[in-house]
Amino acid sequence: MYKYLLQSVEGIQWFGIVTLLLFFATFCGAIIRIMVTSKKQIDYMSNLPLED
Repeated sequence: MYKYLLQSVEGIQWFGIVTLLLFFATFCGAIIRIMVTSKKQIDYMSNLPLED
């Protein structure tokens, strides 16, 4: 039933493509942020839970 309902929506194939692109962009953004962040900033953030 759902299969035929979704097939009747015009342009439904773009939802899958857009979702995949958003996931890929988020993943790439996270990797770029990790590469750009300095070692000093990473050490500071890693010690935050241990400080009072």
